[in-house]
Amino acid sequence: MSERPRRGAVHEHRAPSDCPVCGDRLAVTRLGCGSCGTELAGVFTSCAFCALDEAETEMLTVFLASRGNLRDLEKHLGVSYPTARLRFNQLLEKLGLAEPAEAAPTTPTREQVLAEVASGALSPDEAAALLASL
Repeated sequence: MSERPRRGAVHEHRAPSDCPVCGDRLAVTRLGCGSCGTELAGVFTSCAFCALDEAETEMLTVFLASRGNLRDLEKHLGVSYPTARLRFNQLLEKLGLAEPAEAAPTTPTREQVLAEVASGALSPDEAAALLASL
């Protein structure tokens, strides 16, 4: 038998990081206690990792669990090494931990992207996004 949530329980949802109207970064301005109802208002610094989506969080978790082994990340993602490295560099850029110029040498060629689509390692949508960035 599953446990029912207690009355007034707060369900955890991932907060959006970007404004749905203008696309700018959202600021955390209110914090609340789900237990007693206490609320704090102000402008609070948000966590850099909180802006990651579920797939990016999973990719970072796999990378850390494999002690920084990009080959393990490549296997987990089911893509080629250059694509795994590109995605990881994009993640580092999103976290503000890498220079944008670092991604340039590892960018796959158009032919590599098309070959990965043909092999099924890359979806057409992912390939379109990669090709648009070339």
